[in-house]
Amino acid sequence: MSDNINQVTEGENEVLTTHELELRRIRLAELKSDGKNPFEEVRFDKNAYAAVIKDNFEEYEGRDVSIAGRIMSRRDMGKANFIDIADGSGRIQCYVRIDDIGEDSFTEFKRWDIGDIIGLTGFVFKTKRGEISVHAKSVRLLSKALLPLPEKFHGLKDTDLRYRQRYVDLIVNPEVKNTFIMRSKIITKIRNFLDARGFLEVDTPVLHTIETGAAARSFVTYHNTLDIPMYLRIETELHLKRLIVGGFEKVYEVGRVFRNEGMDVKHNPEFTSIELYQAYTDYHGMMDLVEELYVSLTRDVCGSDVITYQGTEINMASPWERLSMAEAVKKYAGVDYGDWKTDEDALAVAKAHNLKIEGVPTKGNVLIAFFENFVEEKLIQPTFIYDYPVENSPLAKRKRDNPAFTERFEFFIYAREMGNAFSELNDPIDQRERFEKQVAAKKAAGINAEVDEDFITALEYGMPPTGGLGFGLDRLVMLLTDSPSIRDVLLFPTMKPIKS
Repeated sequence: MSDNINQVTEGENEVLTTHELELRRIRLAELKSDGKNPFEEVRFDKNAYAAVIKDNFEEYEGRDVSIAGRIMSRRDMGKANFIDIADGSGRIQCYVRIDDIGEDSFTEFKRWDIGDIIGLTGFVFKTKRGEISVHAKSVRLLSKALLPLPEKFHGLKDTDLRYRQRYVDLIVNPEVKNTFIMRSKIITKIRNFLDARGFLEVDTPVLHTIETGAAARSFVTYHNTLDIPMYLRIETELHLKRLIVGGFEKVYEVGRVFRNEGMDVKHNPEFTSIELYQAYTDYHGMMDLVEELYVSLTRDVCGSDVITYQGTEINMASPWERLSMAEAVKKYAGVDYGDWKTDEDALAVAKAHNLKIEGVPTKGNVLIAFFENFVEEKLIQPTFIYDYPVENSPLAKRKRDNPAFTERFEFFIYAREMGNAFSELNDPIDQRERFEKQVAAKKAAGINAEVDEDFITALEYGMPPTGGLGFGLDRLVMLLTDSPSIRDVLLFPTMKPIKS
């Protein structure tokens, strides 16, 4: 087969692949008939990793090591072969010679395929070309690959196939594995940050018995024993706030949530959210915490305050810009909320700017429309937008000096909303009124919803002044790993099934 994949037609490639599949099964059958079934292997005592050996060559030079991993390439020179083995840490070259492992073992070794998993024992050395390698003394087949890896000159480039077969993607694209190693480190650092500040990590139910009036749609399932429908959670908020009522003062949850909505580069039906609640603080306290957390993470993970995301330089250093929504609309759209005396004034300005207003055409909804259409795309550098209209903030506390607005903020980076926070509404009477409006709106749209009566009961027992914050872990990982799509930071993103 030519090294230039462009010289191989699609039909020829299919024939070659079919032939290779047959050969691999023939080789497996031969191994089994010789009593050497590789799938019966149960253990190999490895004591070294590729990356550790290469990073500490002076310590390992001349030492015997046992390594294990997948054969990724082979350079056949007759009675000696160079192979590359990939383990969980990276790749390392190995030198396998007939004189060292014996003729019978070498004959078997030569029949192993790219992708097979092997164990190898030998000593560490450096080749004449200066490449750190392992000189084999013995080799052992630990598992057989019955499917070939993507052709080495082409790789796994099909984006859809990469997401569907993440296991192959991880094998042949090392940078993909690095993204998920980074994701794990980010989660650990977030936990360490919050734990160090006295927050307690908790778990709350994934299955709910009611579908609330929140904006997102739920996935519906059914509990056979209870004979009732149940709903996958769309947030962790209401249960976490119940814990604040119960006397915990700082709680957080790193949890999977589910929303029965569309998919794009920023959305997946299931994703990871981080929500936290702190008693006796407000949304300004949450702003300070967000800024401190994100700056700390960026420095630890990226080594600098300045990062590049999709070709755009972003400075994550403090202080971040803080604007009220009205200030932001005035700055970027040239429209002053203070000039609107009535809802009709606001609607007239919206019509002059060809804006379509969702819901009731109030001053608040007009302000939101201006923000979404003229402001969000400008918020490239980290920015807090605070004081949201009450129309779209059903769980946030009203501002005492201006009850048309709430003590809520969102923060934006690269024109994307990254998180949401409130001074939490703790007035059960006001909360009930807002829930009832939400539920009525959803039912009018033909969507089932109920008031969470138990949450109202919890508030009636009394919740202290509380600041709350929720943000999407996946969008944060996208930012810090320069990943363009949420599917790049989910090991197994939701995919439409392939029809047979």
